Amino acid sequence: MIAALGIVALVILALLSMSALFSAAETAMTGASRARMHQLERDGDRAARRVNRLITHQEKMIGALLLGNSLINILCSALVTDVLERQLPRPWGVIISTGVMTVLVLVYAEVLPKTVALGRPDDVARVLSWPTVVAVKLFGPVISAIQWCIVQALALFGFEVSPEADASAAQEEIRGAIEYHHEEGLVEDRDRRMLGGVLDLSEMDVTQVMVHRKNIVLLDADLPARELVREALEAPYTRLPLYRGDSENIIGVLHARDLARAIAACDGDPDRVDIVAVAREPWFIPDTTNLKSQLQAFLKRKNHFALTVDEYGALMGLVTLEDILEEIVGEIEDEHDFTVEGVRRQPDGSVNLDGSVTIRDLNRAMDWNLPDDEWVTVAGLVIHEAQTIPEPGQTFIFHGHRFQVLRRQRNQITALRVSPKLDASADA
Repeated sequence: MIAALGIVALVILALLSMSALFSAAETAMTGASRARMHQLERDGDRAARRVNRLITHQEKMIGALLLGNSLINILCSALVTDVLERQLPRPWGVIISTGVMTVLVLVYAEVLPKTVALGRPDDVARVLSWPTVVAVKLFGPVISAIQWCIVQALALFGFEVSPEADASAAQEEIRGAIEYHHEEGLVEDRDRRMLGGVLDLSEMDVTQVMVHRKNIVLLDADLPARELVREALEAPYTRLPLYRGDSENIIGVLHARDLARAIAACDGDPDRVDIVAVAREPWFIPDTTNLKSQLQAFLKRKNHFALTVDEYGALMGLVTLEDILEEIVGEIEDEHDFTVEGVRRQPDGSVNLDGSVTIRDLNRAMDWNLPDDEWVTVAGLVIHEAQTIPEPGQTFIFHGHRFQVLRRQRNQITALRVSPKLDASADA
């Protein structure tokens, strides 16, 4: 009798060990870093390659592990109950077996292995990849049949299960990982902004970074060549649009390097330079173009300068490769850039700023989170929220900040003061 009980105990211990492996594999496979697994696979790690194949069919893998785990736990409970019912009077056999198996399954087959797997998911996933493959092959057909039944049942209620990955969900997952590691102190604030800027490119259009047409430095092609050369040399930019007659009629883009070569070819005489012939053909793009597409277009065409137009063909502004890169790495300044103090910090934590300052630049400078999905500038945000063009001295509270209009020129807000983040009760 004792020998028989010993054999049963060994069998139960072996089954619980298998259950623990299933539990650890389930936790490790779902918690393993896909990025690290892909990198290890590229380095020739066979275990990582098995993990990637399993993760590709995650529903089938998890179903197989759960099925195997459930079968083993039920079998263990049945064996213990059968043995104790033979040794103890009813209903003590069932009561004791329930208590014993609950503790054993919870501690030994669930909590312990899952704790280990959570601590080192990548390593555990690689170690248990081969047993998991065997489980998927063994229980795969059953899981496939169950999944088919589930899909058909959900279809009756109009719910469609799509296996396609959601690109936006993947981006949000990456963004969430960046924010999490930033809060944990593993990612610096500047790196967080750069990584977030890369993800934001596909969600922003060129109007959010372009130089507005009223701020563009234009050259009149009808001016004498000497005067054109003087204005081009005095301008702080290397690329300047040329217009003829109407400022909307852009006929070319003058590059400082091309101009220098033309002057050298004319023995330094600016009066002999044909400015229009030196200018390059302008590149017009729709103002609805997103930054990711425009960045790719810049790289493909090897052109760093484009003019934006609206649906009617009217000039809206210009965008350069530098403008897009600054959305990733922050402001890029050189010795020829003007220092524009658009944002001026105050001792009380507030900021005085020009109305033309973009919301995105203000958020980066102050680490705020003002919405920039509908309006580009801070002045535009105030007008949008106030539903009117405010007068100087008016104050508004929205998005957790106090906005005070300092100056207004005609219909344009030129200066504001924005407070730091207020208490939630103040915004209410």
